[in-house]
Amino acid sequence: MSHSNWHDIFGTSGADTRMDLASADPGSGPSGTLKHSRGPWRSASGTAGAVRTSTETSRSALGPGHEGVTAGAAGLSAVAALTALRRSWEDRLASVRDECEALQGALLAVAGELGETDTTVKSSLASIDTKPGQEKR
Repeated sequence: MSHSNWHDIFGTSGADTRMDLASADPGSGPSGTLKHSRGPWRSASGTAGAVRTSTETSRSALGPGHEGVTAGAAGLSAVAALTALRRSWEDRLASVRDECEALQGALLAVAGELGETDTTVKSSLASIDTKPGQEKR
């Protein structure tokens, strides 16, 4: 379809005949700068790993921190409550640790997939001749 036919069919005037996505900002136009990076995903994965490690360190310290409480507070009803509370926190921290471990792996996998996708897309686009008659770069 020629450029003039486009104007006749769609009633456009002027040189601007580009099409934009409905979700794009009006008039923003294409910039050719769609970019993403593995860096933020790797960073988030590292953070999840650090949280996992610090959570496990804290969870592991709860037991030794309560040693001697039972003997030193024998006969007090608070001992049973403190023991139940400690176990509850150990369980919660173990859940956080496990979730962070799973999240660390998932985020790292996304970073890897982005790299593979970049390579595949770049290879696919390299074969498209966007400017016939001009030498490809």
